[in-house]
Amino acid sequence: MTEQVTSSLPLLGKTSLVTGASRGIGASVARQLAELGADVAINYRSKRPRAEEVAQAISDLGRRTLLLQADITETKDIEATFDQIKQAWGQLDILVLNASGGLETDKAADYAMNLNLHAQVNLVRGALALMRPGGKIVFVTSHLAHFYGTKPVYPGYEPVAISKKAGEDALRAMIPELTEKGIRLVIISGDLIEGTITPKLLQRQYPGLIAGRKEEAGSLPDVEEFAAAIVDGALNEKHETGAIVYVGSTEWGG
Repeated sequence: MTEQVTSSLPLLGKTSLVTGASRGIGASVARQLAELGADVAINYRSKRPRAEEVAQAISDLGRRTLLLQADITETKDIEATFDQIKQAWGQLDILVLNASGGLETDKAADYAMNLNLHAQVNLVRGALALMRPGGKIVFVTSHLAHFYGTKPVYPGYEPVAISKKAGEDALRAMIPELTEKGIRLVIISGDLIEGTITPKLLQRQYPGLIAGRKEEAGSLPDVEEFAAAIVDGALNEKHETGAIVYVGSTEWGG
């Protein structure tokens, strides 16, 4: 019986933190982690009712959950996040760096870099104190950001691409330190994800963008498919540290 439970719930006993988990990809990742047995801390910035719905779904699966409101661009909020995880669980096994942004029109010019670079590094720094050998960090990015500098990018997305590429590079620079601690970093990069906010915002600037990309790529991954790849990044022991997993077509024209 124990062996059967372990195989169906491979993350049983593991704790996780998912940033930006109140909706979309982050919410799906949180639910899928819980379905595999993990306890899940839900980071959200302002959408508490949505975060509560995700938390309820996790609780219904018999997993523990924490609702952690935080603006991850604020150092004090990151510190409070890990203080609460330490107090409740004492450890962290999986960190999913899903939250990102930069297309907002009401933010300062340096917001994208603060969120997609500095906050990501600060989150990893905060997590390291709670992570043990065997821990996983999964950084979520886009093809437009991962391939920035080698493939064309929509001008409106460029600040996001630059900042997320900087974030990825900064985390990669930490691999020797992570390896010394027995922690692996996996990068999950996606094409435009159907049903998410980024394509919708880009569509406003470039009418026909989504249909054109579908025609060019053949199809676009959806939220559940992309979330499943992220969860696999946290689960699959075959991924070497620094591995990149691509979801959706990596080919597009200029």
